Amino acid sequence: MHDGESSTPPPAAGTAGEVPLVRRLDLTRNAGVSVHASLANEIGLRIVRGDYPPGTILPNEASWAETFEVSRSAVREAIKMLMGKSLLSSRPKVGSRVEPRERWNLLDRDVLAWYAMSPDGETFLRTVQEFRHIIEPEATALAAKRRTAEQMTEISGACREMGNANSLLERTAADTRFHLAILRASGNELLVPLGVLIESALSHLFVFVTREVNDLRHAQRLHEDIERAVRRQRPEAARAAVRKLLANTDGIIGQP
Repeated sequence: MHDGESSTPPPAAGTAGEVPLVRRLDLTRNAGVSVHASLANEIGLRIVRGDYPPGTILPNEASWAETFEVSRSAVREAIKMLMGKSLLSSRPKVGSRVEPRERWNLLDRDVLAWYAMSPDGETFLRTVQEFRHIIEPEATALAAKRRTAEQMTEISGACREMGNANSLLERTAADTRFHLAILRASGNELLVPLGVLIESALSHLFVFVTREVNDLRHAQRLHEDIERAVRRQRPEAARAAVRKLLANTDGIIGQP
């Protein structure tokens, strides 16, 4: 899996608790993405991947503005965004400080995406897989009890699309839709937004697993076993089928 790092080298160690500025680079300003959101994305990625460890005092507004050739107001908005994700705190006469990792909002879509692109990709995959072990067996058992005909159509369709996919992108997209559809079919209102939040995390995991797996037909059969158990409304069989799939994934990513 690509680690998603930019070509910009990490900053060298600084003095007095500050990290020196990295060399100038152009922000990617996609259509519909504001300057401050692009800047928040760049700084946030650098924080999560470890360029600016917890406790680091970030460069001030003027320095960021000069480095990225943006306005100071854009910098302020970017910093506010990162504070909202609990990556930063800000104090007068001190500046913006990187918060301890345990305070970061790892269920934030952006933070999850930055985590997925960090150099410590193996830890990320194991973390996502642990989450799946905690959530998916019981959620799938609930889906087998509660799913509607419409929800079953969505689950079955995603499973079928996985088997018919002609590319890695198509297969992993269908794989993600399959698992999210099951979470929705569980009928638990807390699982639905949780599933949406970790969508990008699941996608990164499935891309890695699909690239590494030697037998896609076996993986497809494991998903079909889940689909069949949910369709037949057999909770115990659904739970067991998910655990079998998770064990298979554990072996691929080296989960202890």
